[in-house]
Amino acid sequence: MSTLSLTTSNFESTIVENPIVLVDFWAPWCGPCRAFAPVFDRSAKSHPDVVHAKLDTEAEPEIAGALQIQAIPTIMAFRDGVLVHRQPGAMPAAALEDLITRVKALDMADVRAKIAAES
Repeated sequence: MSTLSLTTSNFESTIVENPIVLVDFWAPWCGPCRAFAPVFDRSAKSHPDVVHAKLDTEAEPEIAGALQIQAIPTIMAFRDGVLVHRQPGAMPAAALEDLITRVKALDMADVRAKIAAES
């Protein structure tokens, strides 16, 4: 599967309607973002069950601001509509693979219980 481009019009629906979504927040001028792009693209092809999406922070500053993106690239992982991982900086392929494995293994009932306890 290829990567999906996120915009204001499809960001929320993509997060809510898919079991697992990885979002790469990037910008065209960002060297580390361009270096990470092939790693992210290969991961998308290896994991068709995981939506791999990219959000251009220059084109979509409202979303980047709302999510307090302060460094790019930043990777966010959503599971069942819940943000479960956030990490600034490019990731090596092995780290991205490990992240996907950990997100797939999450017990979402436990995650939701911890969120409820914190609020």
